[in-house]
Amino acid sequence: MSDDAELLAKAAGGDETAFGVLVRQHTPRMYRVALRITGSAAEAEDVVQEAWLAAWRSLGGFRQESAVSTWLYRVVTNGALAALRRRRPTVSLDAPDPQSTVDSALLAAAVPGPEGRVVRAEEVDAVLRAVGRLEVSQRVPLVLRELEGLSYEEVAEVLDVNVGALRSRLHRARVALLAELRER
Repeated sequence: MSDDAELLAKAAGGDETAFGVLVRQHTPRMYRVALRITGSAAEAEDVVQEAWLAAWRSLGGFRQESAVSTWLYRVVTNGALAALRRRRPTVSLDAPDPQSTVDSALLAAAVPGPEGRVVRAEEVDAVLRAVGRLEVSQRVPLVLRELEGLSYEEVAEVLDVNVGALRSRLHRARVALLAELRER
């Protein structure tokens, strides 16, 4: 049994400290997923809070057929998709993209030299903006597989599709992403 599974079992038994450890360990990852799906920092925070509430309520129902992290990805992905369905279509023309700001700052710090950091940050911003413009059915698997690094099997489990269908969605997402990047 993994550490996460042990913590989850303790939390299901009422151990709030164990649940708190899970929250601290998995919240940053869950937030990134929610942010990349919704494109809104405030909305991503709400989605993560709602996901943790949903996870807490359904602790007893976790069947340990998958990794705890995969289950949490599914909970936060479903929450982010629900948030998108509730959203009224609006576009802010002057609000900075918080997703690209966070990701660019992290990546730019790892590239040597000021010119390299600026160029790399601009490239990352362009890719993340392009990912944000993809259809949700393409964006979600791409975020989980390429940006979060989940295996094909894990992404298929999170999205409740078979691996063949996932590979097809990812192919379409990559083609659309390349087309989006070429337009810019």
